[in-house]
Amino acid sequence: MIKIADIPKKEVIRGFDAQFVHTEHTTLGFWEIKEGAVLPMHSHFHEQITQVLEGKFELTIGEETKICKIGELAVIPPNVIHGGRALTDCKIFDIFSPVREDYKI
Repeated sequence: MIKIADIPKKEVIRGFDAQFVHTEHTTLGFWEIKEGAVLPMHSHFHEQITQVLEGKFELTIGEETKICKIGELAVIPPNVIHGGRALTDCKIFDIFSPVREDYKI
């Protein structure tokens, strides 16, 4: 059993603090994001599923921009450019497959 509170935090980019769990095939990311923090447009070969747990996050996937709110999911296919910004303080849960080696502490 793993307690999220016991997982070390890592600032990945300014305003984005995360805790990660890595399994054989996936990485789970628990994010705390400060209001106004910007996730620059980028892409990666990982499939990503994002769920907003608290707050509002403006997310652009490809050419489409939407406001993601509590209880909503976004699926980001591999190699699709995406980015966004926190409209409020946010908590977000991500699932990446395969493992995000770059997020290992």
